[in-house]
Amino acid sequence: MFRMCLGEDSEHLCPPEQVAIEKLISTRWRLLMDGDRVNTKSEDGSNACAAYLEAVDVAADTLRLDKAPRTYRENFTINYRALFPDQARNYRVDVLEAGFEQYATIWVNGDKFEFSAEAMRRAEALQRAWWELGAVLERWSQASRQPQWSQRPARSELRTALVALDFAWASFEHKYIAELIDIEEKARRLIVHAIEHERMAAKIEEEIHEPEGDGGEALMQSPIYAEAQKKLVGSIGHLNSVANTRRKGRDDLSREVLFDAMATLRRCDIAEHSGESTERLIAARILATDVVESFQAMRDYLREVEHCLERVDPHLCNNSGLVARLADWEESWEMGTRYMQHEKLLNAVCDLVAEIRRAQRVAPALTAMCEECDVELFLVLPRMIWLRFLAEPQQHAELLRSLLPHRFPKSPEAKAQWDAEVEAFLEKYRATQRLLIGRAKAADKEQEAWEALVQRVVSGDRSIDSAEAEVALEDLMHSLEPWSIELQRHCPEDWNQCSAILVQCLTRASEKPKPGPFRV
Repeated sequence: MFRMCLGEDSEHLCPPEQVAIEKLISTRWRLLMDGDRVNTKSEDGSNACAAYLEAVDVAADTLRLDKAPRTYRENFTINYRALFPDQARNYRVDVLEAGFEQYATIWVNGDKFEFSAEAMRRAEALQRAWWELGAVLERWSQASRQPQWSQRPARSELRTALVALDFAWASFEHKYIAELIDIEEKARRLIVHAIEHERMAAKIEEEIHEPEGDGGEALMQSPIYAEAQKKLVGSIGHLNSVANTRRKGRDDLSREVLFDAMATLRRCDIAEHSGESTERLIAARILATDVVESFQAMRDYLREVEHCLERVDPHLCNNSGLVARLADWEESWEMGTRYMQHEKLLNAVCDLVAEIRRAQRVAPALTAMCEECDVELFLVLPRMIWLRFLAEPQQHAELLRSLLPHRFPKSPEAKAQWDAEVEAFLEKYRATQRLLIGRAKAADKEQEAWEALVQRVVSGDRSIDSAEAEVALEDLMHSLEPWSIELQRHCPEDWNQCSAILVQCLTRASEKPKPGPFRV
């Protein structure tokens, strides 16, 4: 009796209820449709749908309808509790979209996950409730346009349709989000496995006592540690293949790269402590340091992210901090694999860096180019590589072979280390060098000839007082240009990697910028 007095059981709508229903119908007309489906993909379609869902919520509140229970949200992860913070209806466009799309499968990090048949059944129930409410609202609209032919739905019909939609919505939301959470947990297992392997490696490091000044050699000799490190590197490689969208996503970089880098650093330290010149070790130290530091940075990331796994996007490539660490790791280890694991290549790079530094004392303009990374530097570098090869062909043949394999065949059938055109270029260099040495006036004639070559390569302003030597030198420089261009263009990726190492070593940029605040 009391509810009848309040009008709650009446089939007639009070003015506020009628306004709410009219607004609901108005927003429904603004929905964008793709055939028989609501358009939620476009920005305008999503906004129109959001407005309609809000109007549904307001109408239900105005009609004083009970909400479907949503206590299940208390079991959501922190990310989903942020989206569904309380027991309010909180109709979201993305949930509606999922209910209508009915994707039975979802791909995350290259793995296929399937939603249950129950989730699909509840999606179909949501669709039916959605269209049944739409049919009731359509009858209301027709009655408003043609009252002589149609009769408005009763208040009870509106209430029933809105309650049915709410219960179907809550049922689907519960199942869909619960399964999404399970899928996301499985998708994060790649990073969880890497964290577990890092933790195991750290535990072994604590247990194995290293003598002072050992440089990690005791650890590297431990079979248990070697296996733990192999698993850690393997898990990082797997992560890299899935998440690293900036580079190649390689998963074939092995623990041996790290082993060789640490051994190289120990050799550099021994040479430095014994008073030997370290000029020729600068490149080796920088390459090795990059390998070790990028690996340590990756480990630091895993230690940090362990405490905030809920913040990790299950689509791992969307985590900017992870991708940045992986890109740095892959780049450093790729260069380490290319140079650290090939002694002849590494020796050639070390010698080349030392030679260019020596050239800087003869041609100060080269120093300025390196400091400013002037565009002119990238024209001079290939010339310097060729000049060093021409002077020491046996020592630098392997480096040139890595950049121009077609010029430096390595097959058993090959009769020479390089082709006939390279040999002709070598002969031209030797003839020019003999002329330069013959006209030299300094006590060290070979040094004076070398200085003339370097200055002409760098700035082209070294004049020769011998006409014959000048003509030969100019002819050599003219021949050098197409070889320099070929070095840069044959395989741009390999050239860019090689030139990046040289620039890094020449500018003494052995220490990378410290990482900023932690980012997932």
